[in-house]
This record gives sequence, structure tokens and C-alpha cells, in this order.
Amino acid sequence: MGNRPGAAAHSVEFSVNGEAVSVQVAARKTLADCLREDLELTGTHLGCEHGVCGACTVLVDGEAVRSCLLLAVQAEGSSVTTVEGLAGTELHPLQQAFHEHFALQCGFCTPGFLLSALAFLEREPKPTREQVRDGLSGNLCRCTGYEAIVDAVMAAASP
Repeated sequence: MGNRPGAAAHSVEFSVNGEAVSVQVAARKTLADCLREDLELTGTHLGCEHGVCGACTVLVDGEAVRSCLLLAVQAEGSSVTTVEGLAGTELHPLQQAFHEHFALQCGFCTPGFLLSALAFLEREPKPTREQVRDGLSGNLCRCTGYEAIVDAVMAAASP
């Protein structure tokens, strides 16, 4: 979904991982494509491109959203967090928990799970295992069997 030749470009300003950005995008360009192509933030993965798999999940104003379904122009004035924005000089506690609990294998779904889990833990800081399963049910993984992901989120919830 790149810019079509002759398509009108729109100026969009928002922040990504705490940095102000301004991009020129076609009206139909998704936020996922904008992040990956225009801002070179390739940690946001595209799986199904229908909002079903959760691989493209980012935070927009603190809420987990499917960036394949959100148009870049809709991000105007928003604060976007991608997986690249989680770690500073050290891993984010969720990233560390995923590492320690072997909650990733191929890693394709991991960025979406991390951001979904972060938004979930903001809403539910002391979840039960069932709540974690329910809270992450919109993200698909074909490798791990989910138990290690639940373990990691539970560990991150109770430091």
C-alpha cells in the first residue's frame, strides 16, 4: 500500500517513540506501512493485513491498535509506540520476561504480543492467568503454544 503515482500526498505529524515526525503519505497508506516504509521502523510486522493476527500491534495514545487497519493520516497528533520504543539501554521488563521464559521462537509475532501485553498490563496490573489469556487472545502465534507467553506476562506483572 505505498503511494500511488499521482496520488495526493498528505502531511501527517505525530510522535513515534517520543520523537516528533512529519511524513507525506497517500490518504490510503496504513500506519503499518508508514512505520515500516517511511520511518524505517521494521519491528512492526505485517501478517494477515486484516487485523486478525495482531503482528502489527502498536500503541496509539496508549491503546493497542492494529496498525494494518489504521490509516497513517488517522495518527495525526497522536503518540505512537512501536516495539523499537520499548527498550532503552536495557530491555523493557516485558522483553526481559519474554527472554527469560522462552516466550518466543521465530519472533515474528513477538512485537505485537509485547505491545498488546503492555497495554493489557496498564489496564490490569495484577492479572490472573485466565485474564492474560483473554487479554492476549487477539494475537496469534504459530510456534510457542502460548504457555510461555502467558508465563512471561505473569512474571512481568509481578516484579
